[in-house]
Amino acid sequence: MVSLFLRLERQLTRLAMLVAVAMLVVSVTLGFYQVLTRFLFNAPSTWSEVASRTAMIWCVFMAAAATFRGGYMMAVEAIYKIVPQRLMLLLEIAIVCCCLLVLAVLIHFGIQMTMRVSNQTMSGMNISMSWAYAAIPTGAGFAIVAVVARILAQITGREMIGPEGREASPELESPGVQKARKVVGSEMTPDGSRPGGPQP
Repeated sequence: MVSLFLRLERQLTRLAMLVAVAMLVVSVTLGFYQVLTRFLFNAPSTWSEVASRTAMIWCVFMAAAATFRGGYMMAVEAIYKIVPQRLMLLLEIAIVCCCLLVLAVLIHFGIQMTMRVSNQTMSGMNISMSWAYAAIPTGAGFAIVAVVARILAQITGREMIGPEGREASPELESPGVQKARKVVGSEMTPDGSRPGGPQP
């Protein structure tokens, strides 16, 4: 069951990233078009700036799913260094609960805002403003799936506990990493340099 959910999440996160990349390309292209029309043709486009901003909003919220899934959000790494290994999973669960709470708030108020502006149109375009605000609950929904998948993968031992790329304390490192550190440490002289000459 967990494997099935993780496979589903992988496809959803990939879809979210594809949408985010497409929206980034659209935003950059429209921004370049805006500069051309303003400074080269002296006839500023009335719609490209709004469309570029909307595309960037979608890019940010859709990319949030992959950011949560990979653990690339801002982390206070000092907490991971002082928390004992036996409490590390409880720390991750607490973090997940906080993330889910924030994302649930984004979905709730994002839907309300989307409905509230449904009768308004974007400046320079005959398109409802709700298309821009819909990025909030949509991106948060994808992110919730990613957050749940991450904690499930950690609980079942499929992934390492803690933020990606962190400097783990020695007791949290794998035996292979600890062995490599011992080998490297044995090759160091007391002053911290390698024997046989200066460091490159």
